[in-house]
Amino acid sequence: MAAAAPSVVATTAGASTAVLSPRPAPTSAFLRRTHVTSHRHPTLKCRRAGPLTPAAAAAAAAGGSSPSSAVFHGEAFVVGDNIDTDQIIPAEHLTLVPSKPDEYRKLGSFAFAGLPSAAYPTPFVAPGEESTRYAVIVGGANFGCGSSREHAPVALGAAGARAVVAESYARIFFRNSVATGEVYPLELADAGAWKECKTGDVVTVDLGNSVFINHTSGKEYKLKPIGDAGPVIEAGGIFAYARKTGMIASKAAA
Repeated sequence: MAAAAPSVVATTAGASTAVLSPRPAPTSAFLRRTHVTSHRHPTLKCRRAGPLTPAAAAAAAAGGSSPSSAVFHGEAFVVGDNIDTDQIIPAEHLTLVPSKPDEYRKLGSFAFAGLPSAAYPTPFVAPGEESTRYAVIVGGANFGCGSSREHAPVALGAAGARAVVAESYARIFFRNSVATGEVYPLELADAGAWKECKTGDVVTVDLGNSVFINHTSGKEYKLKPIGDAGPVIEAGGIFAYARKTGMIASKAAA
């Protein structure tokens, strides 16, 4: 399967929205995190999806950089509950150094390599490829549990994923996602959405309106606002955010 194409504009429900291509290799190193917790909710509430709001569509088409107005559109890769970091990136690949562009890309090629093929016959990254066709990962509860390896969100970002939408997260995965700036770890307001989604469904994540839309099923789900973590992810991680806000000296100044 060919690698993802450059950004193009797709039309969904009468509105234009950006189809985002995989992010380039980062130049910043890994980072330490702040504590963030998540909670589960017992019932699923959804409503029929409508078209994207004009403001969200305009922000996507213009490539707006505000984390409150970012819109991600593409196909979804769906997993279940308790996806651990060894399934996201097996331990044998942790020798790869993400600060080296070639090893960063190779790390992305192994994203979700630990998932059992019997349960997940469709690979997240096709054999022989370095990037994925899936822009959004949809999961259940306790996503990213297991070890504290920061390679887990990095592998997903290196493969080209832009966001994870899950019922809840292991705290360390959430922290690593924010600190590395690789993927947006977005939490659903209600449980059960992953059971109503299928791999390959066309979806939209609208941060400005805090909604997750499954255009294939026609359903829309409320997201919890990303809050203060949004600007950190948008900046490219905690170090990049600290430089941007003047908390530490920029590389140019140093």
